[in-house]
Amino acid sequence: LGVLTAVTGVSGSGKSTLIGEVTEELAGVGRLVSVDQRPIGRTPRSNLATYTGLFDVVRKVFAGAKEARRRGYGVGRFSFNVAGGRCETCQGEGFVSVELLFLPSTYAPCPDCDGARYNPETLEVTYRGRNIAQVLDMTVEAAAEFFADTAPVARSLATLLDVGLGYLRLGQPATELSGGEAQRIKLAGELQRVRRGHTLYLLDEPTTGLHPADVEVLMRQLHGLVDAGHTVVVVEHDMSVVAGADWVIDLGPGGGDAGGRIVAAGPPAEVARAEGSTTARYLTRALARGR
Repeated sequence: LGVLTAVTGVSGSGKSTLIGEVTEELAGVGRLVSVDQRPIGRTPRSNLATYTGLFDVVRKVFAGAKEARRRGYGVGRFSFNVAGGRCETCQGEGFVSVELLFLPSTYAPCPDCDGARYNPETLEVTYRGRNIAQVLDMTVEAAAEFFADTAPVARSLATLLDVGLGYLRLGQPATELSGGEAQRIKLAGELQRVRRGHTLYLLDEPTTGLHPADVEVLMRQLHGLVDAGHTVVVVEHDMSVVAGADWVIDLGPGGGDAGGRIVAAGPPAEVARAEGSTTARYLTRALARGR
């Protein structure tokens, strides 16, 4: 254990997966973490900031602002999920349902808060010239600079940057996130935790939708987990990821019904020489580019 492993297979009518469900204890593994692509929330109320716990810290920052203290506003005032600080017209949703004749209902920005989610009194409280709605509209990258000297916030934002999510907005609804983005948000949450003992991480194609430069950033984080003594198992088709693994399990020989068996297993260079492996020739090219 303690190696970065890529489980790969050729694309086709489906993909073969080596790991379904781990139901028994694994020797030497103190904790199992499966980081999948399931949504982090099914409603717009769940977003990047709320899921990671970052929003709790941001609300405390605003509650500590001079104007908030003068008005007696507590942390709850800056939540769009409870009465008091939120816009009551849209109940903190930021949008309202519009009924159309002979057509399905649609949504439009709230006419009172214009999508800000909060009432005017709450928005009058600012931190460094920005109100809570404006902070939620910041990208992770912009927020990292804005909160650079606010340790708890900066630490959370740094992990999101480390997994290539600098372009997402803090208040971006969970319903707007791709599966790959949701998975990397979950990974960022894991990276923030203090890890004790040996952990086995299972990831399902974490590079989905990532720019090659961001793939490199993500891989540095995964290798960092390995260097810390943990095991990372990645189901992946990106050959640059496979080429950087310590051990590769190649599933095939085809995709979907044509796959399901182990074609080759070993270090990337060894799998690249395997006969009967469709993956081998692509892996050979990836290894050559990495030299």
